[in-house]
Amino acid sequence: MHNKQIWRLIPLLEASGNMQMAIDHWLLEKHLSGQHPPSLRFYTWSPVAISLGYHQHKYPQHWQNLTWQGQKVDLVRRPTGGRAVLHQGDLTYAVVTSGLSGNRIEAYQKICEFLIQGWRQLGIDLHYGSAGRGYIHNPNCFGTTTGADLITKDGYKLIGSAQLRRGKAILQHGSMRLQPDVELFAEVFGSESFSCLQIPQNLSMEKIIAVLLTTASDCFDMQFSVQPLSEDEWQAILALSQPTE
Repeated sequence: MHNKQIWRLIPLLEASGNMQMAIDHWLLEKHLSGQHPPSLRFYTWSPVAISLGYHQHKYPQHWQNLTWQGQKVDLVRRPTGGRAVLHQGDLTYAVVTSGLSGNRIEAYQKICEFLIQGWRQLGIDLHYGSAGRGYIHNPNCFGTTTGADLITKDGYKLIGSAQLRRGKAILQHGSMRLQPDVELFAEVFGSESFSCLQIPQNLSMEKIIAVLLTTASDCFDMQFSVQPLSEDEWQAILALSQPTE
């Protein structure tokens, strides 16, 4: 038996988008500097938010005034690329690791393997999307699919991911659309043709996470050490989470 690499698992966390992005960014920086093992975490966004890709500076004016269930929809900038993602009724994963060989797409696919295997066990077959011509002009990350996206055989995009590389370290995070509010998606992206995948009712977030943790430990050949963020770590992360413009 070889000694499996130990990854840190940070328990499911609900927080604002700025805070979640600061945590992901902090995990990447700490891992890059050799002070932190690879890590995996799952989280949700509260309040509901639209996350903008790092380089995405054009977006519809009305996004600044959206509300959902009486609360303002947050606009948050991600440290990763890609286009806008609406975070409502979704579950986000984040992987921070290093030492993956290959180009950007190969790294994506190595990381996405645990998602494909996990969702297959949950009864949903996923495969990679392909970049169509509409990609560049579509501000909506879920409106088009690229090789970084995981879609069902009917073309429903379940998971959209984005990546940031720093040296040998990679942060990849992605949104899994579990119970999207069709009206809110239409209000944000103006897409009347929004199709919704019926996630089986018995699939709780806890069950999804449990299955994905099992496939992650297989795919990355590692085992988890569960460690919530400490008080000191929260202080360091808070310093990073200054609101965006």
